[in-house]
Amino acid sequence: ETVLMFYPDRATVCVSCQVGCAVGCAFCATGLGGLQRNLTAGEMVVQAVNAARIARERGRPLTNLVMMGMGEPFHNYRETMKFISILNDKHGLEFGARRITVSTSGIVPGIQKLAEEPYQVNLAISLHAPNDELRSSLVPINDRFPIEVLMQTARDYIAKTGRRISFEYALMKGINDSDEIAAQMADLLQGMLCHVNIIPLNPVDVLPYERPETADIDRFAAILESRGIPTTVRYSRGVEIAAACGQLRAKFQQV
Repeated sequence: ETVLMFYPDRATVCVSCQVGCAVGCAFCATGLGGLQRNLTAGEMVVQAVNAARIARERGRPLTNLVMMGMGEPFHNYRETMKFISILNDKHGLEFGARRITVSTSGIVPGIQKLAEEPYQVNLAISLHAPNDELRSSLVPINDRFPIEVLMQTARDYIAKTGRRISFEYALMKGINDSDEIAAQMADLLQGMLCHVNIIPLNPVDVLPYERPETADIDRFAAILESRGIPTTVRYSRGVEIAAACGQLRAKFQQV
């Protein structure tokens, strides 16, 4: 899956690095069928080049790239880095590294390796919960890399690179949207150079999770902001064409 998203001030492509995913997050349809294979760097480049071409045909430059499509980039680390090097190289696409965001479910060794890379890409960590019990139920990889370890790795990454981390938070009705959970999130992230992206859950027919009401979304964000945590609510693009976070795969599997 590749999704090209147009905003008033930018055009962003969401690139996949794998066919399927082995992480198995409870609320994500992409992982329902497991991992089929890794994509090559060339296959990732094709996604970016096609998106740039389509954007150009519509009179817009491609301004941003996020590795938030199918798959876990740090489970395909070598090809992901090769892809980024091709994008960034002056003989490749000469696409600025600071316009690239790599998203991970919390693969600690991958974060540590990324801190040593020469590319000044942005890092996003899919957090979704502030405590181990809840996060393990939503993101099984948490059993291997629990929150305390993940947060220390994140702090080490910030200290080494000087770059801010984005924490992605899929907000689910009655699961991780309470005032208490928001307070725990604020405690967990206090003092970190970070930003929280709250993403109200995408509706997927084959999964039982629901998107909270708008008032509850705003309340959760307000609690974080009141505690000094920079926070943005980001409604997923592509929902109307079933292209948001695994929707397309889930719809295709039902046909």
